[in-house]
Amino acid sequence: MFSGSIPALVTPFRNGAVDEAALRRLVEWQIEQGSSALVPCGTTGEASTLDHEEHHRVIRVVVEQAGGRVPVIAGCGSNDTRTALTHLARAAQSGADAALCVAPYYNRPSQEGLLAHFGALAEASALPIVLYNVPGRTVTDIAPATVVELARRYPDRIVALKDASGDLARVVEHRIGAGEGFCQLSGDDPLALPGYAVGQVGCISVTANVAPGPCAAFHAAAAAGDFARARALNERLFPLHRALFADASPTPTKYALSRLHDWLAEEVRLPLVPASATARAAVDAAMARLAEG
Repeated sequence: MFSGSIPALVTPFRNGAVDEAALRRLVEWQIEQGSSALVPCGTTGEASTLDHEEHHRVIRVVVEQAGGRVPVIAGCGSNDTRTALTHLARAAQSGADAALCVAPYYNRPSQEGLLAHFGALAEASALPIVLYNVPGRTVTDIAPATVVELARRYPDRIVALKDASGDLARVVEHRIGAGEGFCQLSGDDPLALPGYAVGQVGCISVTANVAPGPCAAFHAAAAAGDFARARALNERLFPLHRALFADASPTPTKYALSRLHDWLAEEVRLPLVPASATARAAVDAAMARLAEG
């Protein structure tokens, strides 16, 4: 299934439009640096400000550029089940390997509503589905019992979970209920190291946008059980984990990438605005710390 360092890719913009040339270069760099899969059109990809054609085009570009070298997990979530179904169908047509589907936001469905929503996606989808639980953003929490029930009902379609709940005890609940074969990924870079101890096998990462090589090395060490090396790498990366959320994400990430690559602008779309001076200072300090080795 999926494992290791999986960047939730930013979507490069230039002069208000998706910068496809920069997106292709970003995909190449990520693969060269050891990222194990790619996620276009997630939260970090500013999917909420892409229109449908842009959304589907970004997925197609990433699939084309990856060329089968690593899996592509396409962001397909929505708070409207019909829209999510459209995204799933188009992602499958584009050749994506799986779909990342966030809990519906804003309308706050019950657990029964979540079972019905994800069940409808699983029954219609040609792609394996990675559930995405991030209650801090969606105000909708996919309870462990709901995750387990979805994995039980749809074992060939609902195959993984990106968990950004911050509650590592849930990893154990999911393993007990859904079995060891259900793929669990962290959605929170600072918790990836302890996540390995309880059964997660990788991270859909913000930091891997900026430091794909060190992130890949960290995950390789943790997966191999070399926790001395994993801890050392985690401590180098930790200031960057924090700095990339010093302002509304992904604005610090795009600032950091613009410092690394002259072909990638820090441009974001409203209602986001460029990173603040405070956030930029935090990113600069964290990148300097990482460069020191």
